[in-house]
This record gives sequence, structure tokens and C-alpha cells, in this order.
Amino acid sequence: MSFAYRNGVLCAERISLQTIARRFGTPCYVYSRREIEHNYGEFTRALVGRDALVCYSVKANCNLAVLALLSRLGAGFDIVSGGELARVRAAGGDPRKVVFSGVGKSEAEIAQALRARILCLNVESEPELLRVAAVARRLGIRAPIAFRVNPDIDARTHPYIATGLKGSKFGVPYAQAERLYRKAVRLRDVELIGIGCHIGSQMRVPDPLADAVRRIAALATRLADAGIPLRHIDIGGGMGIRYRKERVAPIGRFVARCLKALGTRPEALILDPGRSIVGSAGVLLTRVEYVKRTARKRFLVVDAAMNDFLRPALYGAWHDVVAVRKSRRRPALYDVVGPVCESGDFLAQRRTLAAGEGDLLAVKSAGAYGMVLSSNYNSRPRAAEVLVDGREARLVRRRERAETLYAGELVPRW
Repeated sequence: MSFAYRNGVLCAERISLQTIARRFGTPCYVYSRREIEHNYGEFTRALVGRDALVCYSVKANCNLAVLALLSRLGAGFDIVSGGELARVRAAGGDPRKVVFSGVGKSEAEIAQALRARILCLNVESEPELLRVAAVARRLGIRAPIAFRVNPDIDARTHPYIATGLKGSKFGVPYAQAERLYRKAVRLRDVELIGIGCHIGSQMRVPDPLADAVRRIAALATRLADAGIPLRHIDIGGGMGIRYRKERVAPIGRFVARCLKALGTRPEALILDPGRSIVGSAGVLLTRVEYVKRTARKRFLVVDAAMNDFLRPALYGAWHDVVAVRKSRRRPALYDVVGPVCESGDFLAQRRTLAAGEGDLLAVKSAGAYGMVLSSNYNSRPRAAEVLVDGREARLVRRRERAETLYAGELVPRW
């Protein structure tokens, strides 16, 4: 385990979180290199012998050190903005291994992607198809595209992160896909190279994804029969991790079920995992400022807040919270809350903890959708980020300072 107790103190690999807190302060995100490498390896091992590319979903955790690590391991990248493309390139990622998804790509972002010679633009609507063709024509570049197809499959997850149903804003409707492929094949400025889908995030069992893959594979077969062969099938990501006591199928089972659903289709396979690579590889380290008691509740008021870690307030997400040093204090039931002026500012509710003022807490499984969702609400500088490699801890994002928050603002002369 990359995060485990040694002599009563929680450690990241071989270094204690107490040491990291002393060096870098709190709140602080701490990531384990070993855990990221292990989780990425779960995919590559399951895909041995298959023509496949694992495109890490940058939106899960976009720190340059994380991207650089995955790039060196051979990963491609799934992006949803021009900013994410810029990050991938800054980290040394290969644009030829980049797929660009998202429903609202601007002309500037499309041009940026085409100039970078990315692998594929995942088109999500008919108007976007026409925009991509127009931008490609203006640049004199033939745009490599795939359609992201909405297979109308329920991912059985939180409604905010389900993306494959009819009512979703994502992808082109399954019933319209063949018509759009026939239209696209007549456009000289685009090159049809693939087909894809993504039905949601934090899936615990492979059945919904396998059902979606079968629908996409059947569509690929019909397109090939119509004289529209494709090079790849992108089945998305969304494989879940364990946050509490829920059962989550291993990555190998997800991949095996999807390969079985593809059958003998000859196209290369692309997967776009994010959370399943970095989620378990990170913790949010925070310190207790006050212990507050009211007539109805006890609170641990910590120095991290919803601006640092939004998932509990946004999704009602459950994350295990533990004391960094095991204590002889008497355990009590607490809400773990931050200093932000919102009643929804909590990291955890109704948790039994033995902790007091000055103690360090770790919010576990915070490596995905943690720092990327952070903000400067209440003019709070964002946290530092640290990457651990064995006994060494490296600062990979400096803590913001108050003056950086308004450095780009201008006061007009009245």
C-alpha cells in the first residue's frame, strides 16, 4: 500500500505525512508515484497482445508532474480543452497520442489541436463537424475525427457524472450516428478515423460499459459494411475506485469484458481512464484549527475547505478521513468542516475521530477531481502539491500567495 501507517504515523510510501506537513505546510495534496505507476500498469497488463492506447483523462488530475510521469510510461492523453492540450505539451506529452473530447470546442481550440497534429478530434454534434471542417479548410489541414456516440446506456452512477443517456449533453445520438458518418465521409477536409463513447464515471461493475461497447462495435460493423472503415474504437473510461466499503471490479475484469464485447473487431482500442489511475494515489493533508462544540454537534474546523476539495459539497461524495498520527485521545463524532462561509463547506460529516487542535488529518482517495476542482473562493490561495517517490518528496506545485490572486486585476481611473 502506498499510504500506510508506520509506527503509528501515516506515511506516503516511505516518508511520513508529518514530515511533509512540516516541509510544505497545509493544506497540501500528496501523490504517490508508485501508486500511479501501479494503477497505469493494471491497464497495460490487461491489454497485452492487443493493439491499444491508454489515453489518461487529464481532467482527473492535470499537474504537470503527473502528466510527465504518465507520458514517460507511454500513455496518451484524453483532453477537453485547449488549456489541457497546452499542459500535455508542457509536460512533454506526445500530441500524436492525444484525443480531444468535449461538447463546446471553440474555433481557436480546434485550430490549436490541428496545428499540434493531435491523434483525433472527438466530434460531439453536427454543428461541430461543420466547424471542424471549416477550420481545417482554412488551415489547409485534413482533420482526423471520430464521432463520440451516445449509446443510451445507464452507467449506474451519480447523475452528475452519467454521460451516456439520451438526455445527456454529450455525444451524438446513436440513432443519428450512421447519417453523420455518411455526411462526414463526403467532406474533403475531414478524415474519419474512429468511433467512440463514454457513458459515465465511477462505474463499479463492467456490465454497463460492456453493453455500450457491444452497441458501438455493432455500429462499427455496419459502417464497415457501408464502405466506411475505421482505425480505432474509443470505449472511454469511467472505471471506479473504492472510496468506502463498496465493491469495485478490478481493472482487469473491466478490460476483459470490453475485449469480449468487441469480439473480432480489427480496430485499435483506445481507453480514457482518469480516476482509476490517480484517485487512490493522492491524499489531502489538512490540520485541525479548532475543536468546536455546539448543543447539537461537534466540529473539527480544519484549514482545508470546499474551495480546496469540492467533491463532498458538490456530489455528497464520501471520502475516508483519518488522523495522521494515531492518538490516545477519546474518539468522538465530528463533522470535519472548513473556514469558508458556506454551510455546505464540509469535507466529511458524522465521522468518529480521535483528533484535537493542531492534529493532522488526511482525506484519502483525493488524487482525482481534487486540485483540478479547486478555486479561490473567499480569496483563499490554492494548496501546494507534492509528489512522493520512495523516501523523497518533491514540491510539484507551489502554494499560491494572496498577491497572486489579484495580480491580473486592474483598478480603473475614475
